[in-house]
Amino acid sequence: MRRPTSSRDKDKRGRKKGKGPKKARRPFMKKVCRFCTSEGKASADYKDTLFLRKFITDRGKMIPRRITGNCAKHQRVVAREIRKSRIIGLLPFVAD
Repeated sequence: MRRPTSSRDKDKRGRKKGKGPKKARRPFMKKVCRFCTSEGKASADYKDTLFLRKFITDRGKMIPRRITGNCAKHQRVVAREIRKSRIIGLLPFVAD
């Protein structure tokens, strides 16, 4: 049995509240840590600013590991190297 719609079920324009059309979702791709897969070939170093810039935004913020795909161990290493590079002056703390 359907219940009658009340004013609580409508938004400001009088449309029914609820979920909109369903969007097709892409299958979830598991991100892999680029440090673990390279068998020790890649390593984060505070002097390698071109490599570390891949892990910071254009505003100067560090990109979280859910976005980069790094494992927790290597994300800590990358964060430490970014902080070292910022203190020395190779990377910016904030964007200009």
